[in-house]
Amino acid sequence: MKNKPKVSIIVPVYKVEKYLRRSMDSLVNQTLDGVEIICINDGSPDNCLNILKEYKEKYTDKNIVIIDKKNEGVWKGRFDGIAKATGEYIGFTDSDDYITLDYAEKLYNAAKKNNADISVSGFYRVDTDTEHVYSTEMTGYEGKKINMDENPEEILSINTALWNKLYKAEILKNMKNLENPPRILDDMMFLLLVYLNTKTISFINDPLYYYMVRQDSIMGQIKKEQIESTQNAMVEIKNIYKNDEQGKKLLEVVDTMAFLHFGISLMFRMSSDKQNFSKVFKENMEFLNKEFPLWRHSKYLNITYSLRHKKANLKVGIVKKIYVMHMYKAFLAVYKFILKAFNIDIKW
Repeated sequence: MKNKPKVSIIVPVYKVEKYLRRSMDSLVNQTLDGVEIICINDGSPDNCLNILKEYKEKYTDKNIVIIDKKNEGVWKGRFDGIAKATGEYIGFTDSDDYITLDYAEKLYNAAKKNNADISVSGFYRVDTDTEHVYSTEMTGYEGKKINMDENPEEILSINTALWNKLYKAEILKNMKNLENPPRILDDMMFLLLVYLNTKTISFINDPLYYYMVRQDSIMGQIKKEQIESTQNAMVEIKNIYKNDEQGKKLLEVVDTMAFLHFGISLMFRMSSDKQNFSKVFKENMEFLNKEFPLWRHSKYLNITYSLRHKKANLKVGIVKKIYVMHMYKAFLAVYKFILKAFNIDIKW
């Protein structure tokens, strides 16, 4: 009988045959003994399934599990992977990205050392075509621990991607699911559900993940029904928090998170639709005011708070001011010009 894996890594796979081998190479060569690799072929119409089978046949000494299923989206695929996972901790990678060979080892050791429910590493943002490193993020936190009973607002400083983190398996296996999962902003909402049952979060400085920025994946083509389904999912999460004793204490954090991702991130993605932007912006503000009203007076979006707290995001406090003054459209025009002119990518 095989020993229980220390870490299960879940990899949703869909239309990534160009990048999949690089991703799989980084997974099968992990330095940590006891890594389970769960690949979810989400009805991919290209050659992804054959590539996964090729790796499973070649690396018979590795614990590679393939789930081949009809296309149901990344949210359902991740939950399918969680149900299958047998590791003590669970991580996620995107199949067009890749990880350092000590990714699982360092995150696992950090989690065990600190008895943490979640361990977080730094990561690189890299241009897929040129391999230019835009930025190195989530570093400078070495030795830091977040106690959710004492300072839960500090989760606002953590990037909302799932992939530079390990999670205690029992938390993911017992987390709530959504009746109607979001079509976009799904990582952020998944994390909010995870945080509801999290006690401690630990950090390591090392950037262990290569997040590849693909021009063809920039979310500028968002449809109205996607926005509506995402808003409904966020309201469902808010209701889950309202009905939970621990969650009730975090409502200001949830409303602040809603502004960060609906007010800033979603509006940035919608800014390419110049004809409808003003209408969408108005509807978005109405949605935030109705369902997440604490965002307007959230101390975590206050510039003074940002100046007093080293890891708070001063940029966000400034943008909030611009947002409430209805100058966001002009700001985005300047912001996009700077990105293009200087060939940089600023992550909020």
